[in-house]
Amino acid sequence: RPADWESRIRFLFFCTPHAMALDGVTGIMPWQGLANEEGGEEDHHDGSATLGEERFCLSDSDDEEQKFSFRPDEAPRNGATGYAPAWAREGRRRVRADQAVRKMRVITGMAAIGGFLFGYDTGVTISGAMLPLRHAFDLSETQEEVVVTSTVFAAFCASLVGGSINAAFGRRVAILVASTIFTIGSLLLGTAWSYESLVLGRIIVGIGIGLASLTTPIYIAELAQPQMRGTLVTINALLVCVGQFTAGMVDGFFAPWEHVGWRYMLGLGALPSTIMLVGFLYLPESPRWLVMAGKSGQALDVLRSIRETDQEAHEEMLDIMAASPPPPPSATFTLHNYDVVNTSTSNEDPASPSVTNGDTSAFGKTHFVGRVVSMLGHAPTRRALYLGCGMMALQQLSGINTVMYYAASIYEMSGFSETTSIWLSGFTALAQVVGLIVSILLVERVGRRTLVLWSLSLVTLSLLGLGLSFFLARTMSEPVNHENVDDKCASQPALIWNGVTSYCYDCVSMDGCGFCNGACIEGDTQGPFSSNGCPESSTWIYSACHNLFGYWSVLCMVLYLLGFGLGMGGLPWTICSEIYPLQYRSLAVSFSTATNWICNMVVSATFLTISGPAILTTYGVFWMYGSIAFCGFCWLYCVLPETKGLSLEEIESLFQRDGDKINVRPMEDENLSEQKELVVQERDSE
Repeated sequence: RPADWESRIRFLFFCTPHAMALDGVTGIMPWQGLANEEGGEEDHHDGSATLGEERFCLSDSDDEEQKFSFRPDEAPRNGATGYAPAWAREGRRRVRADQAVRKMRVITGMAAIGGFLFGYDTGVTISGAMLPLRHAFDLSETQEEVVVTSTVFAAFCASLVGGSINAAFGRRVAILVASTIFTIGSLLLGTAWSYESLVLGRIIVGIGIGLASLTTPIYIAELAQPQMRGTLVTINALLVCVGQFTAGMVDGFFAPWEHVGWRYMLGLGALPSTIMLVGFLYLPESPRWLVMAGKSGQALDVLRSIRETDQEAHEEMLDIMAASPPPPPSATFTLHNYDVVNTSTSNEDPASPSVTNGDTSAFGKTHFVGRVVSMLGHAPTRRALYLGCGMMALQQLSGINTVMYYAASIYEMSGFSETTSIWLSGFTALAQVVGLIVSILLVERVGRRTLVLWSLSLVTLSLLGLGLSFFLARTMSEPVNHENVDDKCASQPALIWNGVTSYCYDCVSMDGCGFCNGACIEGDTQGPFSSNGCPESSTWIYSACHNLFGYWSVLCMVLYLLGFGLGMGGLPWTICSEIYPLQYRSLAVSFSTATNWICNMVVSATFLTISGPAILTTYGVFWMYGSIAFCGFCWLYCVLPETKGLSLEEIESLFQRDGDKINVRPMEDENLSEQKELVVQERDSE
């Protein structure tokens, strides 16, 4: 609040809710006469000051009065003289900046519910609901695999067609469709009456997840400011982990309800999807899709609502137009004093001119196969697609979902009891949440490239250490006395070792065999079938041998999840939402998302098989994942560019090379450059 008397009088004069006249000078309100100045566009009110207006009246700045420039064809409103203090204008700018940040937080929070749905469905079905579902529907092992993989396969299919839905109808509509489908599927799962209805519900839920996982990163990236984009898109990946943790808590709460608990576990997924559905009814469409659809007037309105100044919105609008494919013929525009003015006849308010919406009849007519051929024939997009699909494949092939899906089984293999393994799997999942939070805090400071490379380094080391812990658990377990070995337990098929039962670890890995006092003999969970070689005073071991390296496995698991969350957990989604040109973005992201889902399905379906002694063994499979992560590190070190702080249009140029044939509109691009230079010159002159 100003200290001297003259400034106090000016403060009262400019910030009182009623117009005042002192010494023949007409008083103006801080919300009057502020038309398109550097501080940005503002609302005009006739009533008393609102909270936001009071805030900018109290802003800190000097009291120098500065004249505001009006367009020649517009007179000051409500008796304004065109004069206002600089501190009022600066306060107004700060209020608008705060409002833009708050709106982006709301948009990100609503969109990130899509990631929460994916995490919740994964956690609740595989971690908690599968056991009661097995009892309720008497599921066989094959049926259990169908229940799990049906959702992943449906998500894969939905991600393939989701690009066309995004291109034809928009990001907002696609998310509304995804949340509706997920709600229907969750309600069906909560009321399932047979195995067939259960699988149908899982397929419906998978379609919703696939469409949401494709669309929400694009939506957030296209609305966010460059300096906030990495943070906001990574929040979507954080919500996946939060969803998995929430699912674990829900499973624990409803587990005692033996006959109906699984219905609540699965049915409660409809609650967040309903919130997402209702929320997106009030959120805007992506401005970049609107430009591509020829609705540039709406796009400019959206940009004005989420940017700090009109000038920032207008310049971003020009960048989008310069990078977008040719619009429909009727979508024309001109510039005038920082405003993009409608050149067609319309009923829009002349005080707030905008770009014409244009004709969308020509939008989206290209056949799907033709769009794919065109995309693959565009060299910069093809290079970006190699990078995006490769990062998505690397995210899954480095073993994350085997660790998340089968964490309890891995801990049980390490020698922990079933109950201890379940609790350990629940709490070690928080390590990935911590890693993602660190990633959110550092992504706009350190950069995407640095975090991804550090993440892969930690993932490689932890996977090699995890494999070593299982190898030492085998070789350091009690040796087997070959004189007391039943014929059935003497050996087993093996690919990378000799298959001879030499240690307790080898013995208990075979069905129907157990270890007792150096002997490997036939038996079951109750005890050996015969007492030969196994005195009554001896300890019968059937499931897991004593493991001196169990806590080493826990440490490596925590390090793995922490390192994965630091970069590879969320940044592949962030980078894929940034690197594709606008004209191919929906289709390209659908391809990279489909790559993620198909690799997810392959890795999840093969882990238990290839980790068995007959193929790669447990330690062998983790060394394989570690080798893939190391190769991925070397590849990305050579090809991954840094996109921190760049606009989406600037990122496109990173994949262009000399000699590329780029389809451009020479005359229109030249005109756009001239118009943009004019905007900058007028700004600098003022």
